[in-house]
Amino acid sequence: MSTEDRVQATGKNLEGKAQEALGNITGDPEDKAEGKAKQAESQARHAAEDLKDKAKEALE
Repeated sequence: MSTEDRVQATGKNLEGKAQEALGNITGDPEDKAEGKAKQAESQARHAAEDLKDKAKEALE
């Protein structure tokens, strides 16, 4: 996984956590759900890129 991809995925995770926290503070269930979705997307990106890294290592 490139450093840029990791930074983007981590940024998406932080964005999601902030949005979820805002939803908790304001009581807005839509913000909470969107924040959780962004965190899930980030985790999926990390997992996919980790698999790519392992595949590259196996081929070397």
